[in-house]
Amino acid sequence: MKTVLIKCGGSVIDELSPSFFTSLKELEKEGYHLLFVHGGGPDINALLELYQVPREFENGLRKTTAETMEIVEMVLAGKTNRTLAAKLTSHGFNAFGVNGSDGGFLQANIIDQEKLGFVGDIIKVKTDVISMLLNGRYTPVITPIATTASGVKLNINADFAAAAIANNLQVDHCIFVTDVQGIIINGELVPQLSKQEIESYIHTGLITGGMIPKVRSAVDVIEKGLQSVRIVSGKEVFFSQSKWVGTEIIAKEGILR
Repeated sequence: MKTVLIKCGGSVIDELSPSFFTSLKELEKEGYHLLFVHGGGPDINALLELYQVPREFENGLRKTTAETMEIVEMVLAGKTNRTLAAKLTSHGFNAFGVNGSDGGFLQANIIDQEKLGFVGDIIKVKTDVISMLLNGRYTPVITPIATTASGVKLNINADFAAAAIANNLQVDHCIFVTDVQGIIINGELVPQLSKQEIESYIHTGLITGGMIPKVRSAVDVIEKGLQSVRIVSGKEVFFSQSKWVGTEIIAKEGILR
């Protein structure tokens, strides 16, 4: 089974264009089965502010307290998952929402409860759940919430959840959907870059501003074991006539060229 895992950050879900869904249809015509992992940062921030939940940070990283975790689950398993699933359904996909904490689908260990609170690192993915949905021609839309062996719910970085699921399913392509086409160097879209090349471009100032966290996330995911990740736009066509539009980030220079 050919599969493509598509990770959508919370900030890009509302900006997904008809062209994006056209590319998804093109992938299906090529025989790919699609599955999604999503974040929900902006909606989480808005609800934390609405409920006046204090924000705690440790070395720049947000701590997920028990109170924060309730909001995280409310947003991710509720509004964000429903929004993305509804968008997919309206474009003809058989979207099926999956909460990562249901049935032990995503299992994780707490990273550092004192510093980060209820934040986890995935140790196991029940791939049979996804395989069952994909075989039934459903499009899974997965919430990055996991449980410990004792059933404690944990907040999972959506990028890392995507990496864990992609690794366990051995997907053909892992895609990060952003608000840009890919990495632009000297005014041109670069189709492929290695981790080493990215670090060099950041150091020399050719990758700057908001692109830095995007590529850092992709590099972090590669370091979780993936061989490559594609950065594509959610606002434009990213796959047409069997060709990709975007930037593929690879683990080692030359392995896929």
